[in-house]
Amino acid sequence: MANEIAFKSYCWAIGTTSYRTDKFNMSIERQMILLKEFRNLPDNKGKLWTGNNTFQAEYFEFLKDKKFVKGDAPRPDKDAREKTSGLRDIGLLDDERNITAAGEALIAIAETEDFSSDNLLEIPKDSYLYFKQLLKTSNGVDGKTVRPFVVFLYVISKVGFLTYDEFTYLLPLCVDRETTYKVIDCVISSRSGSMNYEDIILSVLMEMENYKKALFLLQEREITEELICNIGLNRKSARYDKPYYILYTILKDIVFSKADVALKLYEATKKLTNSKVSSAWRKYFFSSNARSVITKMGLAVLNNVPILKAESEKEFNEEFFKIMHLFKAKATLSDYFDLNRRYFKVTDVVIFEDDKVKLDMLPKCYIENIADELIDIAFEKTDLLSENVELEDIHPCLAIDTDKLYKKLGKALGKSVFDKKSARKFIRDERYARFNKLIDDKFDTDTLITLFNHFESRDDDGIRNLVTDNADIPTIFEYILGIAWYVISDRTGDVLEYMNLSLEADLLPKTHAGGGAADIVWKYEKTAWYPKHTLLIEATLADGSNQRRMEMEPVSRHLGEYRIANPQDEAYCVFVTTYLNVNVISDFRARRYMEYYNTAGTTHITGMKILPIQTSELKTLLKFDVRYPQIYRMLDKAYYSSEAPKEWYENNIVKETSLYGV
Repeated sequence: MANEIAFKSYCWAIGTTSYRTDKFNMSIERQMILLKEFRNLPDNKGKLWTGNNTFQAEYFEFLKDKKFVKGDAPRPDKDAREKTSGLRDIGLLDDERNITAAGEALIAIAETEDFSSDNLLEIPKDSYLYFKQLLKTSNGVDGKTVRPFVVFLYVISKVGFLTYDEFTYLLPLCVDRETTYKVIDCVISSRSGSMNYEDIILSVLMEMENYKKALFLLQEREITEELICNIGLNRKSARYDKPYYILYTILKDIVFSKADVALKLYEATKKLTNSKVSSAWRKYFFSSNARSVITKMGLAVLNNVPILKAESEKEFNEEFFKIMHLFKAKATLSDYFDLNRRYFKVTDVVIFEDDKVKLDMLPKCYIENIADELIDIAFEKTDLLSENVELEDIHPCLAIDTDKLYKKLGKALGKSVFDKKSARKFIRDERYARFNKLIDDKFDTDTLITLFNHFESRDDDGIRNLVTDNADIPTIFEYILGIAWYVISDRTGDVLEYMNLSLEADLLPKTHAGGGAADIVWKYEKTAWYPKHTLLIEATLADGSNQRRMEMEPVSRHLGEYRIANPQDEAYCVFVTTYLNVNVISDFRARRYMEYYNTAGTTHITGMKILPIQTSELKTLLKFDVRYPQIYRMLDKAYYSSEAPKEWYENNIVKETSLYGV
């Protein structure tokens, strides 16, 4: 058709939908380290990436050799591009996939495994680097420049929070000042019930010239398959929209001829090439998706939607056009939700919980202080994307004024905040309030027991669904064990510090490339039931001979080194696993009498208290609300028992634990 109308982008996204990965932080760090190694190979130095499909395929094979990817790819060069494009987009790589200064800074953090905070926003080092990178990251949208993260920060400063629907369907439409102001106004209006997000999507689309032109053609031209494909504005190819012509003709017969073809309409929706769009059409029109019901009820099965009440062909065409493009836009925008969420979350300033997206407390105060200036940089590009620079170097408005920051924090808390020390105390209190709510809402006792069941059966998908997909399973095991012990300890103790895990802003765990998370080290003050002491909790999912090989030496080493370094502390260790190897029990029991020396052999301790316990017994303790004083007494009594290892565990741990259920 001579008047073919081109698709034009109407929204932004960070990264590519072709590359969705769990363990997002670890994946980025590992790939950066591997890409540096690949680039440093003698044959690869100075090689161009752009247009070099062979070189790109070699990179994919390198990743496969390093077990970063599994299996073969139909087009390894394409996979290589997909796996690196997001890192290029946020400035960790340049166009030729060379490591940038910002990328080198991230690698340095990952290799030292020091993620502690070194900034006034009190977020981890790597998160702070991501935060700065996303402030610089921009997209080109139909000839316009937009910085998605800056737009997000501006919008959320004006509306307080975004629902998941608002974040998914409205925020990415903010591609210029006018649309951003409009979306903000519409969000505020929709919360009072005067407009819903679907109306907002349509209002944005219908302001675009190509959509106006497409609707005009639909109203003025003879309806043909070619015309329907043309006005579909398909991103890939007009031919993908051929099924809409059949849908159009069936609907027209229903509306104007009252043809009893409900089942044909149902079948026509199933032929749409996008499954999300197809499902949306069925949900919109049909009160039941059961073929038997549709056959029996005929047109009576259809919902009372505006297009079915159209009184003219012009009205019918406009409704059809709006439905077609609303469902297409929603499908596209929903595809971007997970992608945008993952990139925003790596900054550790954004919290996704309770169907809302909001800023963590201290970053929120910072953004509110500079919000009105953010709009001035939201739609311009920076040349500093690849550089590792300070906030004020990105733009002077981003400089942190500590006096204003702490004043704003104090106002938000209703307390006086004078300096970094007092800010940290109040932030800690706020984090614990959120953490306790998280346990109440997401990790009650029944859920903890369910999770331990999943760990025992290695139902990894079940674990990720209940916790997170941004951490590996061993890290999640430590995290859930930490929560369980926090519950056992009546929620006393600085568990977020004791777990020594990296947590996202929503207080869920994340895994870094280095791995090797330290033990849980729990500090107990003196009570009527036990003396002041330190408890090291070691966790493993290894079983059988692997457990014996992997855990016997590290567990005793960790406790031995701790006791040598802290001779004034009374300390013991609880070893938790899903399945105990009898020789591991035997080894730990023998440690009661063995010497442990420091590396130089100049200092030693005699005897170590290591008590193993399976998750099966831990579940029983949780089920019957057994608390730490009783557990301490049970473990202390078991330690002094002299039975053989196999009988020792059965008689002193299994049987004693089971008594709580009697």
